Amino acid sequence: MNNDRIVINDLVVFANHGVMKEEKTMGQKFMVSLSLYGDMSRAAETDDIAHALNYAEVCAFVTEFTKNNRCRLIETAAENIANALLVAYPILERVDITLKKPWAPIGLPLDSVAVALTRRRSVAYIGLGSNMGDKKGYLDRAIKAIEESGVCRVLKVSEYILTKPVGDVEQDDFLNACAKIDTVLPPQTLLRLLHDIENQAGRVRTVRWGPRTLDLDILLFDDVIMDTPELTLPHPELVKREFALAPLAEIAPYAYHPVAREYAVNLLERLR
Repeated sequence: MNNDRIVINDLVVFANHGVMKEEKTMGQKFMVSLSLYGDMSRAAETDDIAHALNYAEVCAFVTEFTKNNRCRLIETAAENIANALLVAYPILERVDITLKKPWAPIGLPLDSVAVALTRRRSVAYIGLGSNMGDKKGYLDRAIKAIEESGVCRVLKVSEYILTKPVGDVEQDDFLNACAKIDTVLPPQTLLRLLHDIENQAGRVRTVRWGPRTLDLDILLFDDVIMDTPELTLPHPELVKREFALAPLAEIAPYAYHPVAREYAVNLLERLR
């Protein structure tokens, strides 16, 4: 990640975040501090504001967003601001935010309370599959839903390929694909978004490896390695599934599998 950054300290915004009735109705002062990471080299070389991150515009954006998007918790407010900046400004790779609440109603003398968090832009590869009804329509609508989520951008989509189903359940062939996306969400939150899109497509989870209107899997997420009851990354079956590896290798032959320590194209050749 590039270490260039713009720093904004203690931008004052009057807004209505809080749990108490008075906070919601009367409002109070908040102070927003930001470190905005992105490649500033073009602006530095050209001395041209067209290539710069306009921090006056950023301050106006944060002010309006903070006023117009009310939250009960400053944790939520801080995360929403960081994600909104990453979505609005593609030049940004990472946002560090500290949201201070100087008038926190706790009945004790203090300067302020604050929440500090970091949010960054990530690249993920999503496997898509369908073997019921209008298969192509389900995949098309899933890609559109990811793009329209407001927290993801679809960067590239593979060709759709017809594949045989896995397992002993008798069912129709699958239509499979892979999408490369840019997202501001962490892995678990992205998974919940994908599950919501599956549910909207009428996905029913009754038979393991059974027929489905839509199947969305996170294959790779940056170089993250994790194993939780909710999510395992990289996808534990990726290295065994040609129907997932082939579309992945098509759009990102050098996508790196951090557990197998191989590129997608090499994993596909080995599997075949």
